[in-house]
Amino acid sequence: MEELLELLKDGHARTLELLASELKTDTDDIKRKLEYLENIGAIRRLSLLSCGAGKCSECAMHSGSAPCKGCMPDGGFKNMGEMWEVVK
Repeated sequence: MEELLELLKDGHARTLELLASELKTDTDDIKRKLEYLENIGAIRRLSLLSCGAGKCSECAMHSGSAPCKGCMPDGGFKNMGEMWEVVK
């Protein structure tokens, strides 16, 4: 569980498959761990709406309903995987 939290702290988006590969496990195991960490409030899933609403740590200073340019890569969020933020 600690290894997963360490990976999530870097702020990079990853697919479940990539997380599983990096942790040498399967996607079902990763899903269970992510669900558990979300349920206990250790992490939260980020979305375009939460980012643009200033709720993610990287966009806290921005406002509006669209993601800021710092969070929106060229071409959008297609095929980037999901992002989770470790709650401190």
